[in-house]
Amino acid sequence: MNVCMAHRGWSGKAPENTMTAIRFALAEPAIRAIEVDVQLSKDGVPVLFHDFSLERTTNGSGRVQDLTLAELRQLDAGSWFDERFAGERIPALEEVLAAAKGRCTLNIELKTAADMHPGLAERVLTLLDRHGMKRDVYLTSFDHELIRQVRRLDAEVKTGLIVYGRPVMILEQLRQAGADMLSMSYPFLTRELACEAIDQGFGVIAWTVDDPEAIRTIMKWHPQVQICTNHPDRMLALR
Repeated sequence: MNVCMAHRGWSGKAPENTMTAIRFALAEPAIRAIEVDVQLSKDGVPVLFHDFSLERTTNGSGRVQDLTLAELRQLDAGSWFDERFAGERIPALEEVLAAAKGRCTLNIELKTAADMHPGLAERVLTLLDRHGMKRDVYLTSFDHELIRQVRRLDAEVKTGLIVYGRPVMILEQLRQAGADMLSMSYPFLTRELACEAIDQGFGVIAWTVDDPEAIRTIMKWHPQVQICTNHPDRMLALR
């Protein structure tokens, strides 16, 4: 049966990448995976945040990497979504690991570009080791060289390449990076590619699929395709 993966937590129901969005997803047993975005604070703490700048989803400004964890925790990360979530804080990854352990798989996207967030992979791997969760996560990224570095650092944790578009020889790229998963923007994913990847031993994640008809179509392709969605309820209603 296709895995239902909650995108940035249950982000159709609560502010993305917050503990409330995570808890909503954890409270639904049929949601078997949660995707989160992780980057480093100024003092090197892995935190949940998607954008490199703070303006869209907080009352702060500037770059995530320029504020310490304590400074980030002072920001309101919920009012932009709905006033009911005023005072929601930016969580540290460690909080999410503690909440999800033994309950759900985490797809941790390592957010970086160029030379941003040096040491991100190492710090995330350290937390996974501390919590005994290396087998409970995927580490994925648009930075495919970073994923190759993760594989060199750790042979145990599962990794994946995030792809927007349809590059040639993508399965060969997965092998070159030592990746286990293909995480592809769903308009570019085809039944043929999904099935070929699965037949060759790779996991496949389709993101971010919110339209019920698109969800229905992808579910018919192969039962092992994981579907990442902002609205898990729409997917679960189709089962």
